[in-house]
Amino acid sequence: MAFINAWISAARPRTLFLAVGTAICGSGLAYYTGHFSVRVFILTLLTASVLQILSNFANDLGDFQHGTDTTGERVGPKRAVQSGAITEQEMKRAVLVAAILSAIVGLLLVYIALQFINIIYIVVFILLGLLAIVAAVKYTAGKNPYGYKGLGDVFSFIFFGPVPVVGTYFLHTQQLDFVPWLPAIALGFLSAAVLNTNNMRDLENDRKSGKITIPVRLGIKGAKAYHAFLLLGAIACFVLFNILYTSHWWQYLYVLVFLLLIAILAKVLNTQENARLDPYLKFTSMSAFLLSLAFVISINV
Repeated sequence: MAFINAWISAARPRTLFLAVGTAICGSGLAYYTGHFSVRVFILTLLTASVLQILSNFANDLGDFQHGTDTTGERVGPKRAVQSGAITEQEMKRAVLVAAILSAIVGLLLVYIALQFINIIYIVVFILLGLLAIVAAVKYTAGKNPYGYKGLGDVFSFIFFGPVPVVGTYFLHTQQLDFVPWLPAIALGFLSAAVLNTNNMRDLENDRKSGKITIPVRLGIKGAKAYHAFLLLGAIACFVLFNILYTSHWWQYLYVLVFLLLIAILAKVLNTQENARLDPYLKFTSMSAFLLSLAFVISINV
């Protein structure tokens, strides 16, 4: 039982909310335009979840390999490999299995969604899928991980914002237009905010271990200002979507979820001890999921 719990912990279920939220948002936007496939919806949910788990496994392995978890100052849940609950070799195999599973589910999704259209789109989506797998692994694992150079936020924004939301929308609609971009950018901001919360929490640990993150570069005050930009920017993108594309007052009902984001932002800004930021990682991820769900429901009623 302890072994199973270790794998569940390594998968970090609390991080899955945002990944699922991107699939819901992209599918809901497609439904809003009159296009929706149940099979595409289910497979995008599965693809997003497996990619997130792959990223989490690779992150656990990579931080262990680079000594990030050995300073004694990391605040969050104990990592599976660092704690000895899962061996390095077992995690390497898990990363490989998750990568293969991601590729299989992704290829099935592309086949079902795009089998009757131009081959160029199929190639583009296969390449995006491969890039997503590489990005998930190379965040902290392997040589020269980009997460150690302050680039984690950029890749988090891209691969948990525009790529999954716009990609999901296109797989449903097979149309290229501007409709999904504002919500996609908003979720990209929220994804970066989740990562920034994690990095603010681990600021001292990362600085001592040589891991360069946005908080390490900017300091805690700069990181909190950046955090405010991300959350308020996400709110602005959602509101702008409604201004451009909706016409009924009830399609704004989802803005009530903004109160959660604003409350979280206030707590983050007023928290003096970095270690106490840990709960807001989960709260931000869950709020992003609730916002995606409420947004999709509001615009489609």
